[in-house]
Amino acid sequence: MEKFCNEDILKIAAVQSAEDMNCREEDFFRDENVIVPFSLGKNAKRYYKEPITCNFISYGNNIVSSVTDEVRELVTEYLGKFEFYHCFETPNMHWLNDRLMQMGHKICFMAEYYLPDVKRLRPTKCDYELRVLEAKTDSTGRSVSDFSGLYLPEWSNALCEDRKELDVLGMGAYYANRLIGLAGCSADAEMMWQIGVDVLPEYRRQGIATALTSGLAVEIMKRGKVPFYCSAWSNIRSVRNAIKSGFVPAWVEMTAKPERIVDEMNL
Repeated sequence: MEKFCNEDILKIAAVQSAEDMNCREEDFFRDENVIVPFSLGKNAKRYYKEPITCNFISYGNNIVSSVTDEVRELVTEYLGKFEFYHCFETPNMHWLNDRLMQMGHKICFMAEYYLPDVKRLRPTKCDYELRVLEAKTDSTGRSVSDFSGLYLPEWSNALCEDRKELDVLGMGAYYANRLIGLAGCSADAEMMWQIGVDVLPEYRRQGIATALTSGLAVEIMKRGKVPFYCSAWSNIRSVRNAIKSGFVPAWVEMTAKPERIVDEMNL
């Protein structure tokens, strides 16, 4: 496994977040909030899609917000009104959303992100065969990806059909040569690959997700990349898996978009 220490991993994540937010790495560790003009860097994580009205990130010290000119004054007032850690929760979040709606925008995404703790990350075992899967090409340049045929609803957290070119590495759990669990990672940034995992319902609660997640994280780090994991705060099953797999909470994020886009997601 690549010899990362936890400090290296946190720095890599903060540098990447700075590219995503149009700010400086050190801004996430200041005692005061920071507001910068919105702009996605050329090396921003590939899942960000414009338009974005504003984005908020906290690594636990403050909030850095990247804003369009339209909402700068509103966001400045919001960050000055509430403690930074309350800005990501109700009822305070309603204060912001109500005012955003008057401008034609809404809060869209909220998530918690996890990074590996190298003191705890170890591949764990389960009662099933585990195989490393890769996306690769043959000598003629033809795709011979191990993920071919796996872009199915049951593996929608592990793989993303809309961005299949980013699905670079995975780990499968097999019973009698049948795939029963799958973890995949998306090369969402140059140095950071995001893990997603699915297990068939009848095979859950057997440690498969943890074996897949921890095993894939180790494989990612062998390749000199930093794995990261994302979960909704309310997805307790996913949060437990992250922690059991050797990950720890690292940052939280909240994004606002134009109201029409949010409404389309709810159709």
